[in-house]
Amino acid sequence: MNARQILDFLRDLVQNNNRDWFAEHKALYNTCKQDFEQFTQEWIDQMTGIEPELKGLEPKDCMWRIYRDTRFSTDKTPYKNHFGAFLAPKGGKKSPYAGYYVHLQPNGECMFAAGMWCPEPDLLKAIRTSILDNYDELEEIMSDSAFRRYFSDFDTYAMLKKVPVGFPQDFIHADWLKRKTFTVSCSLSEKDVTAPDFVNRLTDLCKASKPLNDFLNYTFEEAGIAPRLLVFR
Repeated sequence: MNARQILDFLRDLVQNNNRDWFAEHKALYNTCKQDFEQFTQEWIDQMTGIEPELKGLEPKDCMWRIYRDTRFSTDKTPYKNHFGAFLAPKGGKKSPYAGYYVHLQPNGECMFAAGMWCPEPDLLKAIRTSILDNYDELEEIMSDSAFRRYFSDFDTYAMLKKVPVGFPQDFIHADWLKRKTFTVSCSLSEKDVTAPDFVNRLTDLCKASKPLNDFLNYTFEEAGIAPRLLVFR
């Protein structure tokens, strides 16, 4: 993947986020998109040896369109300023399962994330219950040296101020119960993403976070909640 070209294109797009400029540079965008598609396919191919349920995914299942839905936003810029792909069982970017996300954005905003983003209410309750009942297992996952090499704890996005009703307020990991999303993430430098072996680095991050995804997805399956595909525009 020519990540340098992708980041340079996105850098220019940030400064010229309008339809006229994009139309003039559509050929370059298509080149960048095709390059990212090929990279995503390579990533999928590597990951199927680790996550067999990813077999059959295609880049189009995992990548988001660059066009923004501005109907309900005060920000009317027409294009996103990043490329992203999400690998997860049974649907890729539309899957409700925990998975793996790579985000390419210029100016120090590249990152990797794993886990489950904003599960629906029944699943959210099931995850909190599983954490309450199996916190020692989750402690072991998060204290493993491979995990700690890249991550520390769940991201703090969208946390409640208090432990939700029905759960013990004095629970040893009360902060985990306050989460509304269960992801871990780490920043990636432009040097990281432009390296020739970036896909191998990405796969290493996936391996380190896989036990957490397994914990979340096992909870999903055990709870018997019917999977619902998510809709992203």
